[in-house]
Amino acid sequence: MKIYVKNMACESCIVVVKNALEELNLKAIKVELGEIETQRDVTDNQKKKLSAIINKVGLELLEKKQGVIIEKIRKTIIDYVYHSEQKLTTNFSDILSEKLGYNYTYLANFFSEVEATTIEQYIISLKIERIKELIILEEFSLTQIADKLHYSSAAHLSNQFKKVTGLTPSHFKNLKEKRRVAIQNI
Repeated sequence: MKIYVKNMACESCIVVVKNALEELNLKAIKVELGEIETQRDVTDNQKKKLSAIINKVGLELLEKKQGVIIEKIRKTIIDYVYHSEQKLTTNFSDILSEKLGYNYTYLANFFSEVEATTIEQYIISLKIERIKELIILEEFSLTQIADKLHYSSAAHLSNQFKKVTGLTPSHFKNLKEKRRVAIQNI
């Protein structure tokens, strides 16, 4: 049985969900960002208990088709921003359409309607938060971060970062209090 989870955006979320499933003695075939697959059907009572456990950390079970589509869009974007090692050889819109099985225009309009932001702006917001994370970790140069996040150059990354945050990446790096936004709040 497939169960979809809203706001599941990082490895820690996966751990929380796995622990909740174990606590309820539910055997999972897989647990990924935004999605759980169990060996057997989950009863309404088990769903209610699972929901209560994961709600404590800001996660939410999705029942409606619309919510599932939005989470699949988010998951695909998060995978691209956080886990994609190679530059795209095709448009992201084509990848999203192929992966979700819907026309991109439908997905883009639906996402904008529900989330009050465009897919492009959501991608930019995620990239900015990823840049902040990588700057804080101090493991990569700005050029390496630009390459890792598929920017054409460090200058392009810097311009977009400043446009969104009002700060240059170097100014952000020197801030005493690093200001990041949790993915589920984007």
